[in-house]
Amino acid sequence: MKITNTEIEDVLIDLEPLDHAMAKANFIRADQWDYERVTYDYKIGSPEKNITYYIRVQGYAVEGDVDKGDAVIKLLTPLLGKHYYPHGIEYGENEEFPSSTVERATKLLQNAKENLKPFIK
Repeated sequence: MKITNTEIEDVLIDLEPLDHAMAKANFIRADQWDYERVTYDYKIGSPEKNITYYIRVQGYAVEGDVDKGDAVIKLLTPLLGKHYYPHGIEYGENEEFPSSTVERATKLLQNAKENLKPFIK
């Protein structure tokens, strides 16, 4: 599910402050990158058996190189996904999400946006 109107989509930001701002909001990049793309995830637990939700913020380099750390990243529309053990994460529009999870995801993305504000190009 796309989470729209977050004011994160289409933001341009240098990689180093992006990493810092997302980590401060508890989003993890870990090894989810390549030379042109980055992905940040936030794991949300669920009382449902074998179900976990993830907020995913993706971006791609409009200049520079992620591996070298000199990239300028353009962020995409954040996603809310549902992990089905052992099959993987589904981000489809046909997925059902509890309203409390959607509200929490929106608040977490607002927090991330506030962390990004000082660094936006």
